[in-house]
Amino acid sequence: MATTSTILVADDDSGIRTVVTQALVRSGYDVIPVGDGTSLMDKVRSGEGDLLVTDVILPDGNGLDMIPEIQALRPDMKIIVMSAQTTLMTAVKATELGAYEYLPKPFDINELTRNIKAALDTTPGDEGTFGMVALDERLPIIGRSPAMQDIYRTIARLLNTDLTVMITGESGTGKELVARALHDFGRRADQAFVAVNMAAIPRDLIESELFGYEKGAFTGAVQRSPGRFAQADGGTLFLDEIGDMPSEAQTRLLRVLQEGEFTSIGGRTPQKTNARIIAATHRDLRQLIAEGQFREDLFFRLNVVPLSIPPLRDRIDDIPELAQFFLKKAGKAAGFAEKQLSDKAVKHLKRHNWPGNVRELENLMQRLTVLVPEDTIPGHMVDGEIDARHETSSVGGDSGGLGGSAERHISDYFRAHRGKLPASGLYDRILREVEKPLISLTLEATGGNQVKAAAVLGLNRNTLRKKIRDLGVDIVRGKK
Repeated sequence: MATTSTILVADDDSGIRTVVTQALVRSGYDVIPVGDGTSLMDKVRSGEGDLLVTDVILPDGNGLDMIPEIQALRPDMKIIVMSAQTTLMTAVKATELGAYEYLPKPFDINELTRNIKAALDTTPGDEGTFGMVALDERLPIIGRSPAMQDIYRTIARLLNTDLTVMITGESGTGKELVARALHDFGRRADQAFVAVNMAAIPRDLIESELFGYEKGAFTGAVQRSPGRFAQADGGTLFLDEIGDMPSEAQTRLLRVLQEGEFTSIGGRTPQKTNARIIAATHRDLRQLIAEGQFREDLFFRLNVVPLSIPPLRDRIDDIPELAQFFLKKAGKAAGFAEKQLSDKAVKHLKRHNWPGNVRELENLMQRLTVLVPEDTIPGHMVDGEIDARHETSSVGGDSGGLGGSAERHISDYFRAHRGKLPASGLYDRILREVEKPLISLTLEATGGNQVKAAAVLGLNRNTLRKKIRDLGVDIVRGKK
């Protein structure tokens, strides 16, 4: 630095103010602490400071509310907001008001200094700021854990862009909720949000569902029907479970993303599309690419901004707030008073593995709202309902799907060894346990017809015969 930059550090907490000040001085900056009766706006009006690091809570007001006035007086001053109010709305509001960066407390002081350097090196006008919008103070996403902070900051940065986003995460983590937040708080909020679940649509209907069809295009097409791309024009198209999209539709989707236009089934005239694409999946797309089930070029088109949602077991500190939110919601829907969780109930919730993630937690709170007569839910009721759900899941009612059920059983298997490792060959043993019922039930469904079973399973007939022999699968012919 040819000249030393001066940083204003405004915080109601003198301890944090001192720590930040000392760190910045060591980094070579001049620092002006603001707090304990000192007015931030007086410092700004007097022209002091090249950059502002401010908390939301200040002695003379709300740091976020001051941003518009600071920008009007000092348009070139960069602002970094730090806050213990670690919610999505804080991150969104800070970014929309024009803050250069938002850092949730506690933060790494090295990250702060990196952001300060980047902000001071940014040419005015290069960073791009959001227009003022009216914010809904309801939290669309709940959680203040460190695992959620990167999610909030990424969402906030994406709101003023039309970049394609790929959201990954286990079933039940809230991928569609994140997609809706990107839309509802973005610049397309006044346009349509159209969600399509690839796994819920028959494979031979996906193309007509996405791109629409003309009258007479196929049997049953008695009138023209616009597709989801047309419905989402100007807004957001959310392609959920993109990993389940068949290869033919993948090829067509890639062409749309490359050329910005599509043709309906049976149509001849290309239609322009202006839909922002957000995709989501719980599957490992790179593994699907390796297996030849997903196009690598489509993956790179969709994975412009990757956003990975953490499972609930990685954000257990969010469980009490989430659970209470769901209790309130369930009570309102059922016409009951809002129930509370006892301390023991919270402990029991935190130690559960949550294979079904947030969706499983919501389901549990709905049941407890109806089943528990007391105003405060005791710990044994939580354990009882979790155990009951576990037993039900074991016979096919698993809220986390086949993967969640497998994860729970494998976790139980490791716990049964009491800290010791099982014998070598676990991978093959687990695969055998899954393969045998899969092949057995498929053969049962085909009446013992191995040719049909091989086709359903996608196996070579000789491979199927070998597996039947090696696994000891009994074939019952004629039974369906």
